[in-house]
Amino acid sequence: MLPLSLEFFPPKTAEGSEKLRAVRQQLYALRPEFCSVTYGAGGSTHSGTFTTVSEILAEGMSAASHFSCIGATRARVRDQLAQLQALGVKRLVALRGDMPSGYGIGGEFQYASDLVEFIRAETGDAFRIEVACYPEVHPQAKSPQSDLQAFVTKVRAGADSAITQYFFNSDSYFRFVDDARKLGVDVPIIPGIMPIVNSSQLLRFSDASGAEVPRWIRLRLQSFGDDTASIKAFGLDVVADLCERLERGGASCLHFYTMNQAAATLAIVERIGG
Repeated sequence: MLPLSLEFFPPKTAEGSEKLRAVRQQLYALRPEFCSVTYGAGGSTHSGTFTTVSEILAEGMSAASHFSCIGATRARVRDQLAQLQALGVKRLVALRGDMPSGYGIGGEFQYASDLVEFIRAETGDAFRIEVACYPEVHPQAKSPQSDLQAFVTKVRAGADSAITQYFFNSDSYFRFVDDARKLGVDVPIIPGIMPIVNSSQLLRFSDASGAEVPRWIRLRLQSFGDDTASIKAFGLDVVADLCERLERGGASCLHFYTMNQAAATLAIVERIGG
């Protein structure tokens, strides 16, 4: 079984926080390399992110804070980096991020590579820096070539490794890795894994993010209607098979987008021999 990491999002309510604590305890049985916590648009939930990261560290696990820069000033980023260092955070997922609706671009950072470069200049090797990459091309990219080049630029700016957007076609991942290696990228490129538990949610996320849900998967999910048990059973088959393909193909780690739930990730890992 490959090493794995887990992603959570910061809860918005006390009830959600309590539920996530229970979920984390279940998932810690998988011995994750680290747990990452997402950031809201324009950094809108950074306090919730930092709180959740702090809890994970207190629970004895390695935690990575997502850190977005669009709309941010250097002074704000410098202050937040100091906050994270004071918490004991040693890993960041550095992202450009999305602006909240109704806001202009603003800020002093245009790309994630600018943020990576700034973090390195300010903090040296204090943080292990993860960046995002898109085997099926970022939805706002001008071309596959420009998207790949943007990834290369982030790595050259100082990223230690990368986590991909989720996908269901292993060929897209392997082609992306091959293309990146040809351009001199030698950092780990960790596949992002999205369990399938809710078809309407998955299709909505995928349409928004540009992640492709192959037609055969989309049609099968739609054919199940509201049959939740069939959706989960089919999703387990699909995602477990994907993980096995990735392991056979040489992936070094798996990163699970847990959606703050434990059951689906636990079932996948059990299926593939964890």
